[in-house]
Amino acid sequence: MPGRRLSRVEGLAIDTDISMANLKWVLEEFVKAFFEVDDVELRFRASHFPFTEPSAEVDIRCSWEGGTLKVGEGDDWLEILGSGMVHPKVLQAGGIDPDRYQGFAFGMGIDRIAMLKYGIPDLRAFFDSDLRWLRHYGFASLDVPTLHGGLSR
Repeated sequence: MPGRRLSRVEGLAIDTDISMANLKWVLEEFVKAFFEVDDVELRFRASHFPFTEPSAEVDIRCSWEGGTLKVGEGDDWLEILGSGMVHPKVLQAGGIDPDRYQGFAFGMGIDRIAMLKYGIPDLRAFFDSDLRWLRHYGFASLDVPTLHGGLSR
């Protein structure tokens, strides 16, 4: 939809001894917490993003049962985000010594990930300001989900 800026969730970690294994662990833990499942399988596919090298698209194993997404089971794969190791030139441009530090980064559209979690079929519904729609999905203006309280209502 032209002219609209979609919201994103971004992650960045920079330290000594950071690797793709750290990125994989962080994303697995995020997906398990967000979708409230005990086990998840991620697939990393080589891709290209200008600020990371290597770069990867990340898919989750899932199934669609009766129009409902089931994460962590089934034979289907669904792309959820882009990720990679921060390119050394990006670190250098930020005044960080790329010989000593490494980092990983990832990003995903918050609209898309919310659609998957709550089974929302049409992205445009987020922008209609329809109170009936908000009440149907159980959102309230002051809702603040937490890991302790659960991400679902």
